Amino acid sequence: MNKAILLSTPHMSGKEQDYIQEAFDTNWIAPLGPNVTEFEQKIKQYTGASAVCATSSGTAAIHLALRLLEVGPDDMVFCSSFTFIASANPIKYLGADVTFIDSEPETWNMSPQALERALADSKKEHRLPKAVIIVHLYGQSAKMDELVTICESYGVPIIEDAAESMGSTYKGQQSGTFGDFGIYSFNGNKIITTSGGGALVAKDPKMIEKAVFLATQAKEKALHYEHEQIGYNYRMSNVLAGIGRAQMEVLDERIAARQNNFRFYADQWKHIQEVEMMPELPNAVSNHWLSAITLDIDKTDMTPYDVMAKMQELGIETRVLWKPLHSQPVFAATPFYEHVQGEEAVCEQLFRKGLCLPSGSNLTQAELEYVSKALETVLKTNKGGVVSAI
Repeated sequence: MNKAILLSTPHMSGKEQDYIQEAFDTNWIAPLGPNVTEFEQKIKQYTGASAVCATSSGTAAIHLALRLLEVGPDDMVFCSSFTFIASANPIKYLGADVTFIDSEPETWNMSPQALERALADSKKEHRLPKAVIIVHLYGQSAKMDELVTICESYGVPIIEDAAESMGSTYKGQQSGTFGDFGIYSFNGNKIITTSGGGALVAKDPKMIEKAVFLATQAKEKALHYEHEQIGYNYRMSNVLAGIGRAQMEVLDERIAARQNNFRFYADQWKHIQEVEMMPELPNAVSNHWLSAITLDIDKTDMTPYDVMAKMQELGIETRVLWKPLHSQPVFAATPFYEHVQGEEAVCEQLFRKGLCLPSGSNLTQAELEYVSKALETVLKTNKGGVVSAI
């Protein structure tokens, strides 16, 4: 290959510039305007959410959701451990404590049985969490029916971190719409992008009204600048929302392309004993934001880092799976509940064995075939071997 094959790059439709030009032509170069309104409406229609607030990032959306649930110093919030750190950072912004919950092997997402144990212990200690943040990893939905039932039995609200799973469904329902709040991310590497941005959805439209208020510096209705609460500069700009408008129009196409990538890899590698694709639930449809695999390290002497290095030699970007947050230095000594008490955590096993492959919706068939052959070739070499040309 003459060019590097990257993990997940932006994929423009061509119409983005038209909506951006509209913003310039009308001088709507602000964190409000027709593009923002239309983008929010498209998200609402697509997901079936009752209301939407477009934000400057997915992290900002989580922060707003926690604020709306009145999370504050010394409160407790539960969060998936197997995720990017942005899922948990807003908990600490508010001075709250976090308890991390392990994954389960069928979805790689939050373990219902670990969550049940954690909530039971918290109830005994008279310190139930103010919220549970459930992450949908790499496009795969968590077991939301079980998780919702458990949280409802304890009266604990759910924030769905659907940053990676926009367009995925679980039992026919859109990811991000099961909980009290849901968030999406439109970072440059996501399935659709606004360069940088996010969105907050909620079951209660009044919560979104409050979110918009907090996200625009909590300005009271007055002829002068009046502030009774601390607010944030979290609204999306009308320029970036123009990108989002065009991206929403091709979301289904982008999902179909990434699903095709996953199916192609799965078919090409089905004979390779060292490789196992990320599992899929029969009642869920993943957008396959990233195609992820695990390596049988008993059958190969290479770790994911070894494979990553050799793939890089061939011009292919890969990435190890998320390092569990409970093992991050910044969260040292944070409480953590394993899927099976006393056994190695599922998320630690996945981190030790897992790898993400190029997954962009703009990958060509030739690039997919090159990646497929490259991984097979790399796995045939030993740790210190030289990778032959593809």
